[in-house]
Amino acid sequence: MDRWVGKVAVVTGASSGIGAAIVKALANAGMITIGLARRVERVDELKKELPSEAAGRLHGFHCDVTKEEDILAAFKHVEKVFGGVDVLVNNAGVARASVQLFTPNNTAELRQVVDTNLMGLALCSREAFQSMKARSVDGHIVNINSVLGHTVPPLASFNIYAPTKFGVTALTETMRHELRLAGTKIKVTSISPGLVKTEAVPSALLNDDTPILEPEDIADALLYVLGTPPRVQVHELMLRPVGEML
Repeated sequence: MDRWVGKVAVVTGASSGIGAAIVKALANAGMITIGLARRVERVDELKKELPSEAAGRLHGFHCDVTKEEDILAAFKHVEKVFGGVDVLVNNAGVARASVQLFTPNNTAELRQVVDTNLMGLALCSREAFQSMKARSVDGHIVNINSVLGHTVPPLASFNIYAPTKFGVTALTETMRHELRLAGTKIKVTSISPGLVKTEAVPSALLNDDTPILEPEDIADALLYVLGTPPRVQVHELMLRPVGEML
């Protein structure tokens, strides 16, 4: 991680769960870290959980990744105040378990999942790439994916969530080719965890018998992929809790 000390990381969906663990880990690792979130006050609260020096490197900024104007404003702010983006972590993601694909009048719920998990990721990546390219930075884009981006288990309906995560898998490969063809050395990585203990997990699953990862496990995986030498690109990293059935 030495090459990233003092560099700028932007993390979407930073207010809780995996995103909160990631911004704390990056700030502790010496990166100037901007946590984008709708509940930006919760990013500011995370500073209390950090040593004073690391807390000074963590900054929150309001951004709803389903709104392009929010994304543009956030990256403009990062450019103006911090000089640009060196690392982007696309962590923002939602699931809507209350509806199925064939539930009547479910358009708003399905569209929110697509706009967050796919379009938000694509637009944030576009803006980060432009920042990296303009400054000739060999940066890194990391997409927080899911095991459901590789397989759909025959369990409860995941409606459009799994298709969007399959889309993240395809987007990551598309990015790799576009970055290569553009002649850059910008890396892109997909990290695909299994079940993680976050606010999105139904309370019925949070018992001693359920194999589950902690958000810090994903943050550790992120630090690993960022810490690889410039010649190494970890394209896909999958993490599962021991004993997971999926």
